[in-house]
Amino acid sequence: MIDLILLYPVVILVELFRSAVTQRKEFFALINLGVAQRLLRRMGIIRAYRVYNLARRTCPAYKKFLDEAGCRRLAFGQSLSLLPITNKENYVKKYSIEERCYGGRIPRHGVVIDESSGSSGTPNNWVRGPEDRADIKKILQFSFAFTYREKDLFVVNCFALGPWATGMNVSMSLVDSAILKSIGPDVQKLENTLRIFGPKYNYLIAGYPPFIKLFLDQTGLDLSPYELHLVTGGEGMSAGLRAHFEKTFKSVVSSYGASDLDINIGAETEFTIQLGRVAHRDPELANRLFGQTRVPMIFQYNPMDFYVEVAPTGELIYTVNRRRSAAPKVRYDLKDLGGVLTFREVAAALRESGMKPQALASRVSCLPLLFVYGRGDLAVPFYGAKVLTSDIDSVINNTQVLAAAFYSFRLSVFEDESLEHYLKLTLQCRRRASAVEFTREQTEEFRSLFFDELKALNQDFREVSKMFTREKLVLDIHGFQEGPFHGEDVRVKLNYLGQKGPA
Repeated sequence: MIDLILLYPVVILVELFRSAVTQRKEFFALINLGVAQRLLRRMGIIRAYRVYNLARRTCPAYKKFLDEAGCRRLAFGQSLSLLPITNKENYVKKYSIEERCYGGRIPRHGVVIDESSGSSGTPNNWVRGPEDRADIKKILQFSFAFTYREKDLFVVNCFALGPWATGMNVSMSLVDSAILKSIGPDVQKLENTLRIFGPKYNYLIAGYPPFIKLFLDQTGLDLSPYELHLVTGGEGMSAGLRAHFEKTFKSVVSSYGASDLDINIGAETEFTIQLGRVAHRDPELANRLFGQTRVPMIFQYNPMDFYVEVAPTGELIYTVNRRRSAAPKVRYDLKDLGGVLTFREVAAALRESGMKPQALASRVSCLPLLFVYGRGDLAVPFYGAKVLTSDIDSVINNTQVLAAAFYSFRLSVFEDESLEHYLKLTLQCRRRASAVEFTREQTEEFRSLFFDELKALNQDFREVSKMFTREKLVLDIHGFQEGPFHGEDVRVKLNYLGQKGPA
């Protein structure tokens, strides 16, 4: 607690001139150094406490939330883990948008209201004031500069535009850093853009993974003369899908964020991408790092901007350390499963495997690592195992036969008239494939592949599968944009959970 008190004046000073200092390259270099990490973590805790204290005093919704939870005021230095966790159900849906803002009102100027995609239910609205937008811009520009240093890029923004958060924030943030064209998720417009401007530019294409996959599947343009780079976001990306993208793109980087919180909470780096590859090849290393052999997506983040905790349930809890914002986010649960590792912990695990961090990447940042398996509420329970939609995505994109046949899927469980439970996969064929083309033997081969690969990937499913045969997995195959996939809106994230019911 003593060091927190001593650091408090430093944090106040940082708050005052941070907007200026974060524009300097020296700041980028400083926060990536190993010697800066403990200071960044401690400053992040102090900034998180200041957000909590202001929200407790001036945000009507948060005041009511704490009162109803019977939570007494924290003394400075007490752990924020003593505070109740907020989420969509107990906080966002319970209180009005205005109540969740400081002062109980939406600021009258400089405000942008974003809308989530609604992939997990009804879309929600999120208020971002001038300070929010300015901070998001700095974070995105920092990530852009660190990842694509000394590259002149033509950015083609294929994220959804309009009320959705990612596309508009990317456009507003990167217009000063590169040539920018914002077209939204439109395959024909992306193809036309590349054809019109030609291979003389180095392109950075930004978009949701399913859209990029659809573009590669549909385009008739010869992409081999182009230097293309890719940044994705909005949902996870399996190792198989990354390998598929890397056949076309010179680099593939994923960004982690959420409409609920911020765009680009964390980003993949050369180091985290290589770490993931090494962990895939070395199950013992994966187990040391993540507590299991399944390898998650791995990002790095600035602990001064975001205070990240891990709940006993394995869910990640976030506090956005921005005191001057429209609406505070204190100990917010996105329902994402994962964890946090310091760079020192990762380096120690690598040494046990006979490796050094510097062997994995030419540029190594010492910022902490955030690993994410996927959204815990985008899963179905089956015989006591939790099967995530990200598991199915990994199975498809890591298996060549399945990746060649299917574009997307929906996951559900159902109970038949005999009260037997089944795991159901509703599959959408790729545009060049048709459901009627598959023979009964091919469908059985698909089922065996899904069943065996899911057992290999998900250790809980592997254990419970001892109680049943592969007949408990039901496949329901449809042509592209047919059946339940008809009219699917490509502008937003895909819906990966199906309705309960028989095949």
